[in-house]
Amino acid sequence: MTYLEDSNIISLFFERSEQAIAELERKYGPAIKKTAANILNSRQDVEECANDTYLGVWNTIPRQNPNPLISYVCKIARNLATMKFHSNTARKRNGQYDLVLDELAECIPSSVNVETDYEAKEISAAISRFLDTLCYEDRFCFIRRYWYADSVSDIAAQVRSGSHRISVRLFRTREKLKRYLKEEGLLE
Repeated sequence: MTYLEDSNIISLFFERSEQAIAELERKYGPAIKKTAANILNSRQDVEECANDTYLGVWNTIPRQNPNPLISYVCKIARNLATMKFHSNTARKRNGQYDLVLDELAECIPSSVNVETDYEAKEISAAISRFLDTLCYEDRFCFIRRYWYADSVSDIAAQVRSGSHRISVRLFRTREKLKRYLKEEGLLE
């Protein structure tokens, strides 16, 4: 199957052509749905999140010129899925995503404890700097687990490794992150 180049899809958005959404869905629909499905339990919620993502891209592309497009749309999908997840958790828990959040709870202060947007931006910048210190595989595993909420077994398959090895690697990376944030004065 041949897909339009990202720049052509973005041009369609700038032209306000509805074909842009069709091309975006054809090219990145599976990635959008996987990102949402890693966070949400319900197929219906995933579909709703995907549709909301297309609308979100439609509404923001004229002001943005994202590069790469896949990261941009997956970020929108992730944010929407996270909001839907928090809305759903008022009623029930989602084991997979709750586990991901629990794993990071010791390393990153809760948003309840972050008193200002400035402090949140400091933590975000510190995590970005920390990720730059990691080797490619550690960074890949960390981002796949804590940004995309991939399961440990999915990550293991992607890097052709055992699940136990990936779990240990993620544990050690979280411990390094905790030390790094303490050194930066962002964690007590």
